Amino acid sequence: MKPHRNLKAWGDSISLIKEVYLVTKSFPKEELFGTTSQMRRAALSIPLNIAEGAARTSKKEFVRFLDISIGSIAELDTLLIISFELEFLSNEEFHLLNNKLDLIGKLVYGLKRKLLSE
Repeated sequence: MKPHRNLKAWGDSISLIKEVYLVTKSFPKEELFGTTSQMRRAALSIPLNIAEGAARTSKKEFVRFLDISIGSIAELDTLLIISFELEFLSNEEFHLLNNKLDLIGKLVYGLKRKLLSE
């Protein structure tokens, strides 16, 4: 059983990972173990925690993993801002990724609210 595959937040965050990997390929080589690695790990953490939470048997555990995913969303948001300020990201790249991350955040928060209200 793979309940996470039915969640839009999970699917959209998988797509976001691909985009983060593509844009970070052009980051300065000296950032490979810094910003590049951190952005990729934060992006990966979002769907990984959604999937792990969805596989748990209790709503309380699922919510806990969604909270971790929300933390990764905040981390990636901050890294996007830093990367834009350091001119690693173009205006277009920043806004594209930022808008997608905002949508994913709304989906994850919505899922959390739904679980808490049940």
